[in-house]
Amino acid sequence: MSATAQHPVHTPVPALYVSHGAPLFAIEAGETGPALTRWGEGLRARFPGLRGVVIMSPHWMARTPQVMTGAQPATWHDFGGFPPALYQLQYPAPGSPALAAEVLRLLQAAGVPAEGDAKRPFDHGAWVPLMHLFPQADVPVVQVALPADAGPAEVYAMGVALRSLRAQGVLVLGSGSMTHNLSEFFGGAHAPAPYVLEFSRWIEAAVARGDLQALLNYRTQAPHAVRAHPTEDHFLPFFFALGAAGDDWQADYLSREVMYGILAMDAFALQPAA
Repeated sequence: MSATAQHPVHTPVPALYVSHGAPLFAIEAGETGPALTRWGEGLRARFPGLRGVVIMSPHWMARTPQVMTGAQPATWHDFGGFPPALYQLQYPAPGSPALAAEVLRLLQAAGVPAEGDAKRPFDHGAWVPLMHLFPQADVPVVQVALPADAGPAEVYAMGVALRSLRAQGVLVLGSGSMTHNLSEFFGGAHAPAPYVLEFSRWIEAAVARGDLQALLNYRTQAPHAVRAHPTEDHFLPFFFALGAAGDDWQADYLSREVMYGILAMDAFALQPAA
């Protein structure tokens, strides 16, 4: 039986981009955590048959595309030097070998040489935002690795390859950071740095006008792009969500919070324009 026959076409689930900030976001939720929880509750009310989440995080980078295929992924505390309470947290969401197989099939059909990884755990780029989105940890999750040599166009194409999953009750989620210059991170409360706001609002304006080419070329067109992202890894999951969103989208912003003065926590749903 085909995947379409198994999973009848529904109204597509929105794609989602979230900024996961620092690992402390798990216990210091700010304004963004509750906003994600409210959105997750609303999503489950709209889509009571939500099948699962397919998520890309920059904390799983691989030389070749990889897809998590395990049935019960572990929670990996892939960071050091944080309060002990953070290391006690677990996110026991199930995996989904069946959904992983669909992801692999779709990527391979699009020319992406993806392979399965049955032992991959959830890194904090996945489980930290998911703790806020789906705190019951009862929605199956499949993580997709960020190819180490990919740029915006390649990651966008991966999202495009998985676009059809949204009509089958699957949330396609990019988890990164709207700004991520940790050399400027000093902790504590600080006013948002002007460059952080300028970069974030440029991205918002480009998304609002549907300017895909400007977004794909953000590195040379967006103000302060290299300062906001000395390396691209934490911004590339945005293109995963954007590719999955379709050709004509509108953004529903959940958060524009800035933490520690330099970590823009922008989170927004992408759905078909009215």
